[in-house]
This record gives sequence, structure tokens and C-alpha cells, in this order.
Amino acid sequence: PYYVDLNQTLFAEVTLHSTDPDLQVFIDTCTASPQADFGSVTYDLIRSGCNKDDTVVTYPAFENHGRFQFRAFRFLRSFPSVYLQCDIVICDSNNTNSHCARGCSSRQKRTTSP
Repeated sequence: PYYVDLNQTLFAEVTLHSTDPDLQVFIDTCTASPQADFGSVTYDLIRSGCNKDDTVVTYPAFENHGRFQFRAFRFLRSFPSVYLQCDIVICDSNNTNSHCARGCSSRQKRTTSP
């Protein structure tokens, strides 16, 4: 466990250990939960590359690192712990159409023809 104070700024980093300089790390989704199995209450910090919490700050991709910060919080009813789970995407940095290059992708509803 990592003990922090409420509202303390936390920094998180994902590092890809690879010798391929063309790979880029993108933090796609980070979810918090009061339980380690993420089976009940969850709270999105980042979803589809978009910040969902007002305290989240994501940093531009730097070499093989994905980084973000947020303020520590507590779930209602005084759950003693907050667990964090993130999904990352690894992209070819030369691909301008990749999810990494597009960044935040909030899905739009599509219209259908009659």
C-alpha cells in the first residue's frame, strides 16, 4: 500500500521496456475502485484517453512513458482503500492514425439511414 493524504497530488507513470524506439505509450483508461476486484463501485479518472475527473492532468507522451497526475480522494462511506487499474495502448509512433496520435476519443452517435 501507498499511504497518502486526502487531496494530495499523486503522479502515475507507465513505462514500456522495449528497444524499439518507434513504440509509444498511451494511457487509455484508468479506473479507481474501493475494492481490489473492481466488482462494485468504480470511478473513471481517464476513459478512452479523455480525462473524466477535474483533477486529472495528462502529460504528452514522452519516449516510452505515459504520465498523469490526480488528487487523492476517498469513496463515500469511508472505504479505507482506493485501488487504481489502468489500460494502456502501445502504438507505432509513426502512425498518424493510431489511437495514440488521435488522443481523446469520445465516441459520437452515428445516424442511420431509413
